[in-house]
Formats: sequence, C-alpha cells, structure tokens
Amino acid sequence: MAEYSTEIDGVFVALADPTRRGVIRRLGRGPTSVGDLAREFPMTLPSFMKHVRTLETNGLIRTVKSGRVRTCVLNRDRLALIDDWLTEQRRIWEERTDRLEQFVTDPEEQP
Repeated sequence: MAEYSTEIDGVFVALADPTRRGVIRRLGRGPTSVGDLAREFPMTLPSFMKHVRTLETNGLIRTVKSGRVRTCVLNRDRLALIDDWLTEQRRIWEERTDRLEQFVTDPEEQP
C-alpha cells in the first residue's frame, strides 16, 4: 500500500503544475517531438526539459530518441492510476453519504 501511495503522490505532484498538465493534454492528441512541444510553452528549452523529466520520472510520459529527435509519448496506463484512486475515493464518500442519509431518515436510529 505504501508503494501505491508513493506512486500516486508522484503522479499528483507531476500534475500539479499547469505546464505539465498542458503537456499531458497535448500528448493526448498523439506523440510529438520535444522541440515541437516546447514551442507551445513560453519558456526556455532547459526549463521545459525539467517538466519533461518530471513527467517521465513519474511515469506519465516516456521519451524515445531517434537520431537527434526526442519524441514524447503519453503513458495512458499511468493515468489509469489516478482513475482507480478517484473511483475508490468516490466509493468511500458514497458509502458515507448513504450511511448519513440512512441515519437521518430512519426513525429507529434516532436517540
């Protein structure tokens, strides 16, 4: 469970930045080179590469080098980690609200 927590923490940290979310959004349309991706953001290439490394380190993207061109590819499976976490949170909160509703509406539960 601790490993899962560390993984999900890293994913959320990576997605906390609007530039990195923009990269993920763009890569959702398909792979693209780092250079083309960087042109879409108002920063220097070295600064942009820090964002790429953060996303790659946390498994949200992978990069593939072919000659002089490095291409970024979205790892959709990693995004499923977030979906699984959100599904679990939704289930927990629905159970809590169901219990609250039952408590409020069931007269035998009242003191």
